[in-house]
Amino acid sequence: MKAMILAAGKGERMRPLTLTTPKPLLEAGGKPLIVHHLEHLRRAGFNEVVINHAWLGDQIEHTLGDGDRFGLRLEYSREAAPLETAGGIIQALPMLVAGGDDWFLVINGDIWCDFDLASLTPPGDADALLVLTDNPGHNPAGDFHLRDNGYVTSEGRDKLTFSGISLLHRRLFDGLPQGPRKLAPILRTAMSENRVRGMRHDGNWMDIGTPDRLRQLDNLLHSGPGVNHGSE
Repeated sequence: MKAMILAAGKGERMRPLTLTTPKPLLEAGGKPLIVHHLEHLRRAGFNEVVINHAWLGDQIEHTLGDGDRFGLRLEYSREAAPLETAGGIIQALPMLVAGGDDWFLVINGDIWCDFDLASLTPPGDADALLVLTDNPGHNPAGDFHLRDNGYVTSEGRDKLTFSGISLLHRRLFDGLPQGPRKLAPILRTAMSENRVRGMRHDGNWMDIGTPDRLRQLDNLLHSGPGVNHGSE
């Protein structure tokens, strides 16, 4: 199974840091955010990773190269302009399924999480498996509800936050043309048809969406474990 890191955003909330540096190359704990993902994927047993990029993408390729120094094989899906989450996946889909596996892992490039990626197993009765976590202060209402039977719905109380980590099946994107497109509406349609399962992560997770959260992650990684779950 291959993995994909979504890294094509402009990082507008990170400005001025991202005016000259793409968000995935911003550093925390002495290394770029995207390198934390690559090392995490390698530890989980992944060997091939696709990275999409748009804004200052040449810097990402120059920094990471072919992935050999990480023990990985990297491929790049280049976007002339950001295609949003689903649009980026659709463009990269031929790379993701080229090895014959219909399932692939997708990780948002702007999160940090200690979730065990090796624990993800494709569900036999769904087209997606989402990792959900407790709601941080900047998303108090959550995103999706995890039912007792393991299915995920967009309705219901006690919603959790989508961590940005998921296993997806290629048929989730059947019939969708290339172009800018968000993933959330596609997931909600699949949820209405009971085609999305979920699992809860009770460990550490951060959405590195602002300079302040980047500083918090940097402090965490320099001081060791102990961040509050979903810390602002």
